[in-house]
Amino acid sequence: MGDLIRIHRTRAGLTQKESADRLLISESLVGAYERAERIPSLEFLHDADRVFDAGGALKACVELVDEEKYSPRFLNWARLERDARVISGYETMLIPGLLQTEAYAYAVYRSRKPAYTEDEIVRHVEARLERQVVLTRDDSPRIGFVIEESVLEKSLGGPAVLKEQLLRLLECIGRMNHLTVQVVPSDQHTHAGLMGPMQLMNTAEGRSLVYVAGQGGDRLISKPEQVSDLFDLFGILRAQALNPWESAELIEKKAAQL
Repeated sequence: MGDLIRIHRTRAGLTQKESADRLLISESLVGAYERAERIPSLEFLHDADRVFDAGGALKACVELVDEEKYSPRFLNWARLERDARVISGYETMLIPGLLQTEAYAYAVYRSRKPAYTEDEIVRHVEARLERQVVLTRDDSPRIGFVIEESVLEKSLGGPAVLKEQLLRLLECIGRMNHLTVQVVPSDQHTHAGLMGPMQLMNTAEGRSLVYVAGQGGDRLISKPEQVSDLFDLFGILRAQALNPWESAELIEKKAAQL
């Protein structure tokens, strides 16, 4: 991949500095891509293909890059998510990945046991942040998350990181009409989410899927009867959570306490 980028840059008659200026990234990042020290972002591959006049050769590497960024079980989910019509999720431990700040994401991966290497942490964080482009695409999907109140109090990375994360959450809620976030209060002792977190999706083709991650491994659920049951469960959970306005007020209160 790095050699391919370098070859097309050279054929275009551009230095790394000139390429960086046209692609609006740092010269050091271009060098890191060419030396295979960093995995190129999808945006870079599309932009570089145009700037270097590569005729689609760099864009064709997107699938290869995906395989480097995501685990085999999550790979299909990540690809379908880019064009999804509806994205939903219930989180019991963390802010949803699509809404995480960079600092919060680093704190998440640095807390992992057994520990990742620093290179692995950087790769995972970059892949997570890259997925967030779905939030601002032209035909934005409808997005709805339900999170436990305790998630708003878990100070991964310290209070400053958590406060920045909560303010980012409020900023997204206020700016994105297609996004809703609801909080399950801690005093709601019995509710439909007690079996654990899940992610749900309606794809561009109209399929419904559920992705479940846990200590015993991850799985993508596609059997219609199982998916239907989990979508029903998520609907009940949304009804039991605080409404979006009450949830925003609670998030704001938690941020003010930090």
